[in-house]
Amino acid sequence: MSTLQTVITIFRKEIVDALRDRRTLLTVLISSVLMGPLVLLAISALVASLEANAEQREVVVAGLEHAPSLQNYFERQTYTVRAAPAGYEALLHSAALADAVVVVPDDFEVALQRGDSPLVVIVSDSANQRSQASSGRAARLLGGFSRERATLNLAMRGVSPDVLEPVQVDERDLASTQTRATQITGMLPFFVLMAVITGALNAALDTTAGERERGSLEPLLMNPAERWALVLGKWGAVASVGMLIAVLSCFSFLPGQWLLRSDTLAAMFQYGLREAMLFLVVLLPFAAAISALLMAVAIRCRTFKEAQASTTVVMLAASLLPLINVFSLGQESRWYLWVPALAQNLLMTKVLKGEGFGVEQLAAPLFVCVLIAAGGVWFVARTLRSAAVR
Repeated sequence: MSTLQTVITIFRKEIVDALRDRRTLLTVLISSVLMGPLVLLAISALVASLEANAEQREVVVAGLEHAPSLQNYFERQTYTVRAAPAGYEALLHSAALADAVVVVPDDFEVALQRGDSPLVVIVSDSANQRSQASSGRAARLLGGFSRERATLNLAMRGVSPDVLEPVQVDERDLASTQTRATQITGMLPFFVLMAVITGALNAALDTTAGERERGSLEPLLMNPAERWALVLGKWGAVASVGMLIAVLSCFSFLPGQWLLRSDTLAAMFQYGLREAMLFLVVLLPFAAAISALLMAVAIRCRTFKEAQASTTVVMLAASLLPLINVFSLGQESRWYLWVPALAQNLLMTKVLKGEGFGVEQLAAPLFVCVLIAAGGVWFVARTLRSAAVR
């Protein structure tokens, strides 16, 4: 049997074994086919709830009876004024109350008539996300009331209201619509990366430590075939599983967009066939590299559980490295492209922003993936050639 035939035979055997494994099939279905729709559904539900909370025209006030002028202003802004319940601080702390509370002092109207500035307090709880969001709305309302009172006071004294705003300020956001959308959808590359790693993990462990534990690796090594040919067949099967998950994961976001419940997010999230193909350009080499790396870690272990514990370090590193891009607050460095997982996360985020990437940006992570894949395959072949299999 030629070397190529040996590789193909081992590849077919390992693919069949992987597809027969229920854990691998379950991982493929959950992490790739269902992941895209479920993640997009969860994100859209969050955005829809935030939008509904932002559009809610209601303000909760404590001591409203002391501020009829403030109540009049709120109602003229088409807001519904609701009295704060008793013990509102405890309710906010326990997240039972979703709106921040505007606390009006007893001498509010008297202070306004004297020309003083009464102190109005907005009470919220930063751990209560819903109340924290509504506190901004209450602050804008109070700011509008203050500007209206100041304008009226100046007009009564014959002073132009423009005195209050000697400088006009306008804001211009340079970020595109897709870039702003990544503030919400920027977690998608991380989920795809973890799906590829998790999918390749079971296949890599089963074809190395799993076969050693079952005793099926010894008969295989008794064949006269070259060790590297056996390893290439095994690695090809594991990499194929990882690549299959990458393909299904990337394309699952296309029908997943039908589940978006937020019209704003649906308009901002531009993910089509081009974006899916660019994702694959980044993910397929990574799937091949991580498969070889997981096999290299697992081949040194004698049991499946021992291999699971050993590969935890790889999983932990792959999950933590993309956080560097988050902590850098959008400031990118060239060395990011030389770090596995971080480079893939960075390039996929660029795709979501609508920026894309060039060949020069893809060259570094591709080169690193080739080195990891070659090193992993070499290490597995060397271990099987030199170590005694028990």
